[in-house]
Amino acid sequence: MGERLERLKIRLDGLYEGQSRQAVRFRYGLLAFDIVTIALFLLQATLPITPAIIALDLLIAFLLSLDFAARLFIARDRRRHLLNPITITDAIVIVSLLAPLFLENLGFLRVLRALRLLRSYRVLADLRRDVPLFRKNEEIIQSILNLALFVFIVTAVVYVAQHERNPEIGTYLDALYFTVTTLTTTGFGDVTLVGVDGRLLAIAIMVLGVGLFIRLVQTCLRPAKVNHRCPDCGLLRHDADAVHCKHCGRVLAIDSEGD
Repeated sequence: MGERLERLKIRLDGLYEGQSRQAVRFRYGLLAFDIVTIALFLLQATLPITPAIIALDLLIAFLLSLDFAARLFIARDRRRHLLNPITITDAIVIVSLLAPLFLENLGFLRVLRALRLLRSYRVLADLRRDVPLFRKNEEIIQSILNLALFVFIVTAVVYVAQHERNPEIGTYLDALYFTVTTLTTTGFGDVTLVGVDGRLLAIAIMVLGVGLFIRLVQTCLRPAKVNHRCPDCGLLRHDADAVHCKHCGRVLAIDSEGD
């Protein structure tokens, strides 16, 4: 039995951490699965709970549980792995998928699954090696992902705080609408938060969220770093307006728009 478990551990470790073609295809498959499940979670947030959706959630929960167990099984330090924020969010997502069987729907928590996207060192290394477009625009892609994640997490907070007692926040889509109009300072006023805690939440979103939202948008449009290899020391990442290399002082000729 011990030998079988050891062979299984070696096999799984090779898939999750190895460099073989099979391992790379496996990790790309996991990335595709994450993208599909996140898209499904966002779609389900706008739909009523039906037996078909519950069955789909249970299937996804089963697959995520297998992935969770496999990562824990091959972890070199299991305690540290369990305390990793990504591992904790995976557990929360699995619980949210099982929640309709026992208590009120916690579907808004499923958006946390997006935290795993592009957070794996191995997946990043695979994408940098195999996808020139990603390699060239990695910072922009990461910034867009962070922006989307920020918006959907704020939306989740609005939804869970208001949907039970605010008729204007009846669905996740209503909460998303309020969040986007607030963060973009459009503020139509047709959807508002109720209660003292609702007003405090709205103030927090306007005071703290708007500034962070604008900063994330700026990083999407103009990344803080650019790729330009220094001919002397080989440093690749530099400030967009850098004149000299920070490592060796070499004068750089970085393409810029002059502003």
